[in-house]
Amino acid sequence: MFVSKLFLPTMREVPGDAVVVSHQLMLRAGLIRKVAAGIYNYLPLGFRVIQKISAIIEQEMDQAGAQELLMPMVQPADLWKESGRYSEYGPELLRFKDRKDTDFCLGPTHEEVICALVRDNVKSYKNLPLTLYQIQTKFRDEVRPRFGLMRGREFIMKDAYSFCVDKKSQDQVYQDMWDAYHRIFKRCGLKFRAVRAATGSIGGDMSHEFQVLAQSGEDAIASCEACGYAANVELAHIATPKEKERRQEGALLEVDTRGHHSVDEQAKILGVGKERIIKTLVYEIDDVLCLVLVRGNQEVSEVKLKEALKADIVQLAPDKKVADEIGPIGFIGPVNTGIRVVADNDLKNELNMFAGANKVGCHWSGVDVLRDIDPEFFDIRQAQAQDPCPECRAPFNILRGIEVGHIFYLGTKYSKAMSATVQNEHGENIVMEMGCYGIGVGRTAAAAIEQNHDDKGIIWPVAIAPYHVHLVSLGVDKEVSDEAHKIYENLSNAGVEVLYDDRDERAGVKLNDADLIGCPLRITLGKRGIKNRELEVLPRAEHSQGVKILSLDSDYVGQIKAMLDQAKGQSLC
Repeated sequence: MFVSKLFLPTMREVPGDAVVVSHQLMLRAGLIRKVAAGIYNYLPLGFRVIQKISAIIEQEMDQAGAQELLMPMVQPADLWKESGRYSEYGPELLRFKDRKDTDFCLGPTHEEVICALVRDNVKSYKNLPLTLYQIQTKFRDEVRPRFGLMRGREFIMKDAYSFCVDKKSQDQVYQDMWDAYHRIFKRCGLKFRAVRAATGSIGGDMSHEFQVLAQSGEDAIASCEACGYAANVELAHIATPKEKERRQEGALLEVDTRGHHSVDEQAKILGVGKERIIKTLVYEIDDVLCLVLVRGNQEVSEVKLKEALKADIVQLAPDKKVADEIGPIGFIGPVNTGIRVVADNDLKNELNMFAGANKVGCHWSGVDVLRDIDPEFFDIRQAQAQDPCPECRAPFNILRGIEVGHIFYLGTKYSKAMSATVQNEHGENIVMEMGCYGIGVGRTAAAAIEQNHDDKGIIWPVAIAPYHVHLVSLGVDKEVSDEAHKIYENLSNAGVEVLYDDRDERAGVKLNDADLIGCPLRITLGKRGIKNRELEVLPRAEHSQGVKILSLDSDYVGQIKAMLDQAKGQSLC
């Protein structure tokens, strides 16, 4: 492709509404343009990246035994009412009526549509297992669309759905998809982790997120380098603390903490670390008040709390209700309240702690958790760095990640609600077991930029780069132009994708654009190169290491292909 003919509206300045690096660089490099909040045009370079990611996904889905189809973005509300999600999903589901006053929605996902399709057309266990997938546009009416393609309202997604006769078969498909996702993101040249995650609005029995590692990531991941265990910090299990020797302690004493409402303020006036203060949070657990305890330097995981208590609804109690029924906000404590108390395992056997006394300006000191509270103990806090891994007790590292894929074991959540059954070998109707598997295609492109960039621009992994080589001719000398065109044709004929900057522009403009766009190799040819019969080749990922010189009279095409193969191999390591 000749840059002079390419629709490539690059930008020199960082757009004011772009906060994260991927959004800034995608706009500046001419990959996308905003249409409305959370809705974007994919320009030619950006769409090439989308197509390359999509091609990798299609190849690996096909290898995993899935079949591609295409379902409509517009979905009848009746299907969502069948599953029970029409009223549950929330305002992110864009609902509307057609001219006949029939209710429809724009699909944020396709569980209902695919379930109805299979229910109506698959009748025998002999047709299972069956996995169907599509790469298609979705719409979720996000309350705060932001970060470009990282959290848009309209986005491109690969979603796959599996139907099986029993749990054993579905377990195997889930593992096949797990393996396929590893191959996909590895082929895309990304560093990532597969982590246990919450099922959220999709529901089901189990799920795993695939997180691209990047400092800008929204999600925190607890990762054990010793055994490979990884999970979102809200869901990561923590090894039970080792038993501590108990010793006789003194009685409870009231301490004046007037005017100090936060844990930080209380730790300062009490002269102790925040870990010595019991943080007491008041939750409504299925509409019943419950006190939830963690250390002052820890946070409650509502996901784990809900799982531990086998609750349907877990939410913080309103301040007014807390003040009316327990005590003043800022001084709530668990001693002698008559209310159910649950505590994190980390507080077991703790002595000489501090806790609110349920009186304004007053805390207890000398709190013995077992003697003075005797709560129910569970693993209910968010994991932190150095917490012990539940598998091997090695300390966690906390990594930042960007979710690009999510796989779910749905069980019979949708198939039962929508009567998706088949006959088994005994002629009995059984409900199909289901799984679903999503990848954000545009989000994967954005995550690749978040993980691979420098202060000059994007550094694309070879497999998903818009072009392999950015060829830059310096000056307008005919001899240079003719030789550059010859290089362009030789590389193109050998299967190398070349973006050829043939514009009549200053060298600085061309080189800056090449760095911004971020193709894996930049080839530069000027008058000096013609005179010396040499090419300057600069690997984008090795900018600081300088150029490599290739002879124009050598097999430079073979050498450039070898350099691309080497770069691709390094990205797969």
